Amino acid sequence: MTQQLALVDCNNFYVSCERVFRPDLARVPMVVLSNNDGCAVSRSNEAKALGIKMGQPWFECKELAEKHGVLAFSSNYALYADLSNRVMSILSKFAPRHEVYSIDECFVDLTGIPKLREISYTMRERVGLWTGIPVCVGIGPTKTLAKLANHVAKKHPRSKGVFNYNALTVAQKDRLLQRIPVEEVWGVGRKLTQKLARHGVLTVHDLRQAHAPTLRAEFGVVMEKIQRELQEIPCIELQEIQPDRQQIISSRSFGSMVTDLIVLQDALSTFVANACSKLRSQNSHAAVIQVFLQTNRFRKDLPQYMPSLVVPLPYPTNDSLVVNRWASYLCERMFKPGYQYKKAGIMLSEISPVTHRQGDLLEPDEPNNGRLMLALDALNQRFGRGTVKISSQGAFPEWQMLQERRSPNYTTSWEEMPSV
Repeated sequence: MTQQLALVDCNNFYVSCERVFRPDLARVPMVVLSNNDGCAVSRSNEAKALGIKMGQPWFECKELAEKHGVLAFSSNYALYADLSNRVMSILSKFAPRHEVYSIDECFVDLTGIPKLREISYTMRERVGLWTGIPVCVGIGPTKTLAKLANHVAKKHPRSKGVFNYNALTVAQKDRLLQRIPVEEVWGVGRKLTQKLARHGVLTVHDLRQAHAPTLRAEFGVVMEKIQRELQEIPCIELQEIQPDRQQIISSRSFGSMVTDLIVLQDALSTFVANACSKLRSQNSHAAVIQVFLQTNRFRKDLPQYMPSLVVPLPYPTNDSLVVNRWASYLCERMFKPGYQYKKAGIMLSEISPVTHRQGDLLEPDEPNNGRLMLALDALNQRFGRGTVKISSQGAFPEWQMLQERRSPNYTTSWEEMPSV
């Protein structure tokens, strides 16, 4: 039986989330900006038509925005995550096997389910009705072809948001793939597109028909897997259960330059709290911590300094208090006055389940704050992230992100709930 994998992708997801509670913006050109209101990371179709590119710095768009009335919003990740969870919850009801691939994409295995087209339209309608988020559905025999089918569903109005690659004849498949540039293939970026062009591979059809040993020799096994997926041979399995993270990184660019050690330590306390919370959520602990600081590499007029220190912990831990003491110590060791720091972060590695622990004869027993951490996580889950925090966390606002254009947290904050 041919596999029927559906990729359900939310259209212009961040923009669509903003429009859920602002229906007056339905046809207004708008963008959502990255951290610190830097670049456009989501664009409405109207903004795309004006020529605003993905990742384009906002300062380059300001003249165009003033001329055409383009609205810009700061990223509101709490709102986007909540609406994403609602979309994924709805999609999970349509099939027993599904994979949440990203915040706005979900693979749903519809193999063996009759009336695929009707089911696909029902998914679109239900998500739109229950959440207000528009989605498109692409169906294919492999993940790669399902992604391409979704691309067709978005680009061609005749598809009405649903496209089934499996329903095409062999001749129709050939004609379709000859019209799609190779850069639209999942996993083929700008540099790979240029390399493939030098080998005469310009379209998806060219890649599918290319000489497999040459592809593998030049681009490695990953490209061979992509080619096999285009040939309708599944090579990328559906992941119903997300594997535990092997590395956890928590970092952020600051809203303004930081010059004081105590402010850097305050920022790192927040990053430690976020990283350790993720560590505990997968019932793991980490044995190595890395802390890094960065000045603004784009400011050539300023002195540059980008230190990093890695240390093995005396014993693996997921205790925010213990990790924070190490992060604060490493930050103090690296800090040099006279520099303007723009970014900092931590990375936890050598992660293993809490049930796996090798003791150390030369180190004292680790402090057991397990119950304290459980209580902290429970309170933050119930009353909101950051309700209970480390004492050194959140005292200095200087490093916080610029979010001058953020919309309210309509669905996650009682204080910002819309009034009717």
